[in-house]
Amino acid sequence: MTENGVDVESIKKKVIEALRNVYDPEIPVNVYDLGLVYEIRIDDGPKIYVRLGLTAPGCPVAYQLVYMAEEAIRQAIPEAKDVTVELDMETPWNPERVTPEGRKLLQELFGYDVVEEWIKRYQDIYGSSGS
Repeated sequence: MTENGVDVESIKKKVIEALRNVYDPEIPVNVYDLGLVYEIRIDDGPKIYVRLGLTAPGCPVAYQLVYMAEEAIRQAIPEAKDVTVELDMETPWNPERVTPEGRKLLQELFGYDVVEEWIKRYQDIYGSSGS
């Protein structure tokens, strides 16, 4: 969709690809496929806004991830007039947010489906999934 001369879908794809180059240092899966990207908004200009979450509230590299995400987007989309990556420390993350690609990567890393295991354990304890 084009909005005021800006191809929003094309830029959104570039943003996603840029974010797939940003990794949580403790988990060798990119922030997009981990499900840490809660929102992507493209406005005219283009102005790019990304709301990023964390796997754990006390993440020691939280602001480093924000900086890395902003830089990756700026490099991938030099025509962007403004890039804002906001850290969302309120919205809880859970493994159900992991993309199918991320789930496959985690399964290759750990030898089993960690998302499925999390869902089973959560249901055993609380009776439903975390979403």
